[in-house]
Amino acid sequence: MATLNDVAAKLRENDHFVILTHQYPDGDTVGSAYALCRALQKLGKHARVIINGKLDRKFEFLQHDLKEETFTYKTVVAVDIATPQLLGELRPEFENIIDICIDHHASNTNYAKLTYVNANAAANTENIFELIKILGAEMDRDMANAIFTGISTDTGCFKFSNVTSHTMRTAAELMEIGCDSFEINRVMFDTKSMARIKMERAVLESLTLYENGRIAVVNTSLAMERETGVGNSDMDGVASIPRQIEGVVVGITIKEKGTKNYRVSIRSLGKYDACTIAANFGGGGHHAAAGCTIIGELDDVKARIVEAAKAEVARADSE
Repeated sequence: MATLNDVAAKLRENDHFVILTHQYPDGDTVGSAYALCRALQKLGKHARVIINGKLDRKFEFLQHDLKEETFTYKTVVAVDIATPQLLGELRPEFENIIDICIDHHASNTNYAKLTYVNANAAANTENIFELIKILGAEMDRDMANAIFTGISTDTGCFKFSNVTSHTMRTAAELMEIGCDSFEINRVMFDTKSMARIKMERAVLESLTLYENGRIAVVNTSLAMERETGVGNSDMDGVASIPRQIEGVVVGITIKEKGTKNYRVSIRSLGKYDACTIAANFGGGGHHAAAGCTIIGELDDVKARIVEAAKAEVARADSE
C-alpha cells in the first residue's frame, strides 16, 4: 500500500487530472474532490472534478470561484471510493484506468495503480488535508470549507464513534484558517425541508423490529419520494433513523433505487460490525456504517439482509 508521500510524488510528476467522486456524492467524496482540485490548481496543474451523479444544492457552495478547466485528461484520481462498483455510470470509462485512489475505507479493493488507504481517518478529507500539506499548496478558506464539510458530514457533526483526537485537531486547524464551521453544520444538520419531515414520518411508519428490538429495518420507495417531494439532499441522515431507537444495535435502511434495485445502508453500535453484514452482498464500508446493493423483490431483499444481520449479532454475542 502506498504512503501519502508516494501519492504526493505521483501528483507532482503528472498533470491534467480528473478527480472522480462516487455515485452517491456525499460531503466527504465531494469535499475531498474539490479540496484536492483547488490544491492542484494552486500548484499550476490542470485539474477538474467529475461529480458522479447530481450535486445536491447544499454542496454547491464548494464550487465557489473554482476555475473550470477543459482539457484531455491524462491522470485519473478517485477519492473516497472503496470499490469500482461505486463508480456507477462512470465505471465503463474509468474502472481500468484509475491511476491514484485516496480513501479511508478498510474495505478498499486496491483497484487503482497507486492506492492510499488510511482507515483510521474518520473522513477521507482528513487524508486530503494531510496530502495538501505535503504538496505544499497554501490552504485557503474554500479548501478549508471543503475539508470541514467532509469531516463534519462523515462524523455526524462529530458525534460518531469514528471521531479521533486527530479529527478534532484537524477541525481546529480548519477553523483557524477561517472555514465557515457554524454555517456548514447548520445547513448540514439543523435545517430540514418540509419534504424531509414528511419522509421521516413515512420512514417511521415502515419500521419493523427483529431480535427483540435489537435489529430495526425501515425502507423508502420511489413512490414515497414522489409523494413527499424529497430531493437527494433531503435523504441525508435517513439511514441513521433506525439506529437511534433505544435498544437497537443494528439499524438497516432499504432504499429503492429502481425496479428490483435496492441500496441498503447499515448502521451498527459497539461490537456489531456493519461492514461484515454488507460484505455478504458485495458491499463494504466501516465497522459502524456500511452499505451494499441488493437486487430482488423488497420482501426478499429485507429477508436476506435481516438474516445477515441476525448472523452478525449472533457472532458478536458469542465472543
